[in-house]
Amino acid sequence: MTSANESAAFWERHYAAMDADWGTRPNVVLTALLADLAPTPGTALDLGCGHGGDALWLAARGWDVTAVDVSRTALDRVAAGAAAAGVTERVHPERHDLAETFPAGAYDLVTATYFHTPVTISRDGVLRRAARAVAPGGLLVVIEHASTAPWSWQAGQDVEYPAPADVIASLRLDDSWHVVRGDAPRRTATGPGGRTATVTDNVIAVRRTG
Repeated sequence: MTSANESAAFWERHYAAMDADWGTRPNVVLTALLADLAPTPGTALDLGCGHGGDALWLAARGWDVTAVDVSRTALDRVAAGAAAAGVTERVHPERHDLAETFPAGAYDLVTATYFHTPVTISRDGVLRRAARAVAPGGLLVVIEHASTAPWSWQAGQDVEYPAPADVIASLRLDDSWHVVRGDAPRRTATGPGGRTATVTDNVIAVRRTG
């Protein structure tokens, strides 16, 4: 199978087996970050949106959001969530395998929250393309696992996670960018069924200044 078929097959199975309510709340790290760094709504691109927790939260606060995933099931649930919340006009689901295609346009905010996949792709290449989609003055936010939660599809695997500085270096940013944040805080996360665990996230925020 091509990587596109592999991605679609894996994530369709993943979301079809998942409670439709899981992942409909925004990421707490993202909401806290944007309260300080992007308080004024504009256009946003949510890469790997899943069930749309971040996209719906942004839209409810006035952002115009393009919500991208490879799973049609996930995107259908995002659309249903937008309709239920009354924000359909501000949420635009688009299906992409980001290793193959990418949304057009430039955005005030581009987010990649837990953009991990078992399918072999050029993840660094996708994130560099995400940076190119940021409009002048805009913000790229990458929030990713730096540890494995017990409910993760990666649980039990020997996973080596990059440091924030490595992720920033992989973006190959020029001097028109300013690194706002690059650290790896720990927090208590809640998983399916209310299970909790201490996890570590890489939190990267970079602003295009020119």
